[in-house]
Amino acid sequence: MANSNTSNNSIIVRRSANYQPTIWDYDYIQSLRNKYVGETCTGQSNMLKEHVRMMLHKVVDPLEQLELIDILQRLGLSHHFEGEMKRILEDLYNNDQSGDTWRKENLYATALKFRLLRQHGYNISQGVFNIFKDERGKFKACLCEETKGILSLYEASFLLTESENMLEELRNFAIKHLQEYVKQNKDKTLSAMVTYALELPLHWRIIKFETRGFIDIYKSREDMNPILLKLVEMDFNMVQAVHQEDLKQVSRWWKNAKLGENLTFARDRLMEIFFWSMGMIDQPQFGCCRINLTKLGSLLTIVDDLYDVYGTLDELKLFTDAIERWDINAMDQLPDYMKICFLTVYNFVNEMAFDPLKEQGFHIIRHLKKAWADLCRSYLLEAEWYYSGYIPSLEEYLENAWISITTPVILVHTYFMVTNPITKEALDCLEEYPKIFYWSSMILRLTDDLGTSAVC
Repeated sequence: MANSNTSNNSIIVRRSANYQPTIWDYDYIQSLRNKYVGETCTGQSNMLKEHVRMMLHKVVDPLEQLELIDILQRLGLSHHFEGEMKRILEDLYNNDQSGDTWRKENLYATALKFRLLRQHGYNISQGVFNIFKDERGKFKACLCEETKGILSLYEASFLLTESENMLEELRNFAIKHLQEYVKQNKDKTLSAMVTYALELPLHWRIIKFETRGFIDIYKSREDMNPILLKLVEMDFNMVQAVHQEDLKQVSRWWKNAKLGENLTFARDRLMEIFFWSMGMIDQPQFGCCRINLTKLGSLLTIVDDLYDVYGTLDELKLFTDAIERWDINAMDQLPDYMKICFLTVYNFVNEMAFDPLKEQGFHIIRHLKKAWADLCRSYLLEAEWYYSGYIPSLEEYLENAWISITTPVILVHTYFMVTNPITKEALDCLEEYPKIFYWSSMILRLTDDLGTSAVC
């Protein structure tokens, strides 16, 4: 479908992606209410947290300690007990270095310890799994019946680093046996857990979105601790109340800016982007960061649609030039719909740069505008390829696509959203994108392209 704009007696035929409107009504979002607020809830929550802290101090069995940490993480409570968890993991790591015996021949315990230590940044070797190999270097056949242990091994295998071939082999071994177990369906509960894990490993999931389902699983467990259950139910609802207020605020920003009304060609995906921002940072104290990430994501979506769908090549060149110059006077050369888009981006970036300048004396606009300029240049190149019918080589495509996936823009902005104090060393690093930006971008780009590939 195409639509036309008439200007200077000429007709511009524009493309349309026919995006569906959002299903999230503004009035509905603003009407959200939550009773889990106020000093009464905070007092009850603090009391329950003290009980759990005592629990963490009292547990001495290493496997029980690991299981409790794993449960706290999956229930979304771990940020309340970071100090206690670090103490336990530090002790377990040091014991591992001197040789511990409690997990000997226990695949479940070994894999759980390996996964948790790696998650928390400890350098633990894949060699801990050698004990489960026979003299031929193959995984011992007798362990194939330990489905719980193999499931734990499967989850641990996704924390491998480059060239850890053993973990790749163990993952393939685990997948094969878990798939066989599901076919046999001996235990419906365990089979359901295995099926869920095979669909997507825990390491690739967003824990906050898993919490609600895991609460129900934990509630039905025989070893369920009622104090822990009461805490997680209260904490989940209290955090949800914070997230709802964040959502209301960013929803008001979107409505007041009238972006959906004035830029009808672009996607209104505010709610989806808010969920994405929660996936990046869900702790309640980082509401300002979530709100700004949602604004950033919404603006990136609009600019993406501007280049991919609506703008003519000549207009896109003008818009790219305006972003590169970062000059409010450059707006004069833009068509009206682009003026709204440019000014919204311009104001957002300048507002974001105000607090670091006021509070820390760092002028960060040049870093933010560089990221936007790099992104718009990459979008423009893709538009030029499209309009000319040019098909780039894979190497040529990826050289541009790691920028156009928007990861560098997001990471530069996120650094300034969450970092206090900002350091000169970090600013120097941002003069050229560090390697972690590049590889993060590549992972996201390839994953995104695979998701929409006809081959898949």
